Amino acid sequence: LHMCFILGAKLCMLVDLLGSLGSVTGVDVAKHRLAACRTMLQKYGLGNRCRLFVADGTTFSLLPLRFKEWLPSRSRREIKSASQSRPELIFYGRDSGIVGLRKIKLGYDKVLVDAECTHDGSIRHIQKFEHWGWKTLESRVLDAERSDTLTLLQLRLLQNGFRLLKIGGSLVYSTCSLTIAQNEDVVEQFLSDHESAELQEIESAKNWPCRTGRIPYTLRFDPLTSQTSGLFVAKFTKL
Repeated sequence: LHMCFILGAKLCMLVDLLGSLGSVTGVDVAKHRLAACRTMLQKYGLGNRCRLFVADGTTFSLLPLRFKEWLPSRSRREIKSASQSRPELIFYGRDSGIVGLRKIKLGYDKVLVDAECTHDGSIRHIQKFEHWGWKTLESRVLDAERSDTLTLLQLRLLQNGFRLLKIGGSLVYSTCSLTIAQNEDVVEQFLSDHESAELQEIESAKNWPCRTGRIPYTLRFDPLTSQTSGLFVAKFTKL
């Protein structure tokens, strides 16, 4: 499950890496972003095992069925008809199987919460202020009221992603913000509210050009340490 994936480059990479081993469900509240992602999937021939939903990531609640319960013989018309009372299905790959019902308590194997943020760590995004005007930086990035609203959204996205995760599964929370409020503070609040959540060390990160965040097992990339844009990553499992 990939939540809030902007224009879909990471989702396409995940689908490519997954190959025929499973399927990917993409969820975003913005239909135009999903349309751009759909175009990318079709352009690179990666859409066979992918489903895209227009939905609020804080309330999305469709769970996947096991592979053996998939019914690929069902037509796309039948699948779309069955989804009328649910989040809008904007793209359905021919080998994507069926998205399960709310009553099923299995959950997703892996969840990526690619949370909406202020993008203050993204060099490319910050460069846009040369066109927008640097005076707009305060309202777009530094405004306290907007930051409070955004961190609440990030927490709710993380909470719902974790709710949809199966026991023993893995969830990654990430932003391209450098702020503690949008990263470690969100993680700390989430952990205090969820006893079944546990941070995990990312083993493969031992050779990555990054540093540990304020909380053990969280990772931070930044221009000074990594020579990249800013990025925060935290990996959880459900006990």
